[in-house]
Amino acid sequence: MNQVIIEICAGSLQDCLCAWELGIQRVELNSDLSAGGLTPSLGTLIQVKKRTGLKVICMVRPRPGGFCYDDTETEVMMEDARLLLENGADGIAFGFLNEDKSIDPTKTKAMSDLIQSFQKESVFHRAFDLSSDPFHDAHLLADLGITRILTSGAAPTAAQGAQTLAALQTALGGRIEILPGCGVNAANARQILNTTVCGQIHASCRSFFPDEAFEGSGVDFSAETGPNHGQKGAADPQKIKDLIQAVSQ
Repeated sequence: MNQVIIEICAGSLQDCLCAWELGIQRVELNSDLSAGGLTPSLGTLIQVKKRTGLKVICMVRPRPGGFCYDDTETEVMMEDARLLLENGADGIAFGFLNEDKSIDPTKTKAMSDLIQSFQKESVFHRAFDLSSDPFHDAHLLADLGITRILTSGAAPTAAQGAQTLAALQTALGGRIEILPGCGVNAANARQILNTTVCGQIHASCRSFFPDEAFEGSGVDFSAETGPNHGQKGAADPQKIKDLIQAVSQ
């Protein structure tokens, strides 16, 4: 297998700087990873491109929750994508579904065409994993001009969906890239790569750290809940180093 591409799911400029300093070449840039990742700010993208040589795939997702968007939300997504591409994004990650969880081909094609007009990469994100027929939908996305699918193989994690990912990789015959993601870490990355024969993986490599000044006088602004309440998530340099070492073996 050729050198593996590690894509880090980044939620800030700091995450991107950490990834770049450790030798990572590509990130998926988001805001609000506690909500599953939303559209990043232009300021963050501009700073990342100024201060690193990273390939930056920008998430375009206007809100938490599902992926069936009305016309107003779609207009915002298209405008966000255009602005991000004009300001240096190397690609856009997005997902449009219908109410029955099937892929919306009209909106997907419109976004794909916009991205292609900038000669950049289009990534259909893990909305794909709600598919009832991932093989049909993968071929549909290839037909619509999508560069890559970020997917766990329609399973809770990429490790659990590895056999489906391998079958997708075989069935698509190079028509579209398959990017395994969700729950990827140093302990399972090599097995996922060996099983799927994919040349790339997507991982967050995040840990949680104390978050000062989030509460007081009965007011609580913590974005995290459960065991991470009062903490903030950020890229963990040691987890990135461990992942790099694991995939290089």
